[in-house]
This record gives sequence, structure tokens and C-alpha cells, in this order.
Amino acid sequence: MPKMKTKSSAKKRFKMTASGKVKAGQAGKRHGMIKRTNKFIRDARGTTTLSEADAKIVKGYMPYAR
Repeated sequence: MPKMKTKSSAKKRFKMTASGKVKAGQAGKRHGMIKRTNKFIRDARGTTTLSEADAKIVKGYMPYAR
């Protein structure tokens, strides 16, 4: 059997935690910051873990991520 390929776009956007969860950057911060509240901008710093439903999709893109 040939090896499965990892989606290049996924490996650039997501990382796996040691417990197997998927880390991703916060959404909604590319543009339009003027209309966002300061609370939204403050809370959307750094990274977040994806929900189980979204993580299941991403894990299919990265078969060898540990």
C-alpha cells in the first residue's frame, strides 16, 4: 500500500496537542477589527482547540499527526 498524503494546507494551519486535540489559530481576526469589540479582540488572542466535530475532519487531513 502506498503511504497516505498529508494535506499541505492542513499541516500549515493546525498542530496536534499531546493529548490528541487539534490546535488552531483564532478565527475572525483577519480584517474588520474596527467593528469588533475590544473584548472579542482580547479573547481571540493566541490559539484555541477545535471542537470534536471539526477536529475529526482535520485529523482526516493529517493521517500521521501524533
